[in-house]
Amino acid sequence: MAVFEYDQSALEYLGKKDKKLGAAINRIGLIERQVIPDLFTALVHSIAGQQISSRAAATVWGRIQDYFGDINPANIASSSLEEIQQLGMSMRKAKYIKGVAEAALLGRLDLQELNDLPDEEVIKRLVTLPGVGVWTAEMMLIFSFQRPDVVSWGDYGIRKGMMRLYRLDELPREQFDKYRKRYSPFGSVASLYLWEIAAGK
Repeated sequence: MAVFEYDQSALEYLGKKDKKLGAAINRIGLIERQVIPDLFTALVHSIAGQQISSRAAATVWGRIQDYFGDINPANIASSSLEEIQQLGMSMRKAKYIKGVAEAALLGRLDLQELNDLPDEEVIKRLVTLPGVGVWTAEMMLIFSFQRPDVVSWGDYGIRKGMMRLYRLDELPREQFDKYRKRYSPFGSVASLYLWEIAAGK
């Protein structure tokens, strides 16, 4: 299992920049979050799991893996929408997944090229795909590309984690951005801890 890689220097930096986050890091300890280094597989995983519980998402993902074996653009593009839908998702999601596969096969989405582009450009390219919004693209940056400095405003868990950590009743965008800049250049590591804090850890 591949996990998001970071080292002690990132934790020490965050602890120096933010005492409350540092205390939470010490309390929680090291976090191992699974990543999917193959971008196409990660996109399929993310689309399949949108707007359903983590348990339901795990079930659907298990069926996709069992059915396709090797999850690649050719395998999925050659399947019918009905075949994809029967794995436990809506027809709309099946269309999104098949669309991503076709975009990769036809060269409208150059998966290799994305590795060399800055975060903002990766997001710009990914959101042109139906079914991929800014939040999904940001999750790809963390959980596939392992980019080091992503803190997503669109992620409820991250905002909830900040509100719990700093004991806030509300979190205006301006204040969120202040924290995000404080965590830089290790925003993604901060995000891992904010999710844990949001979950009550």
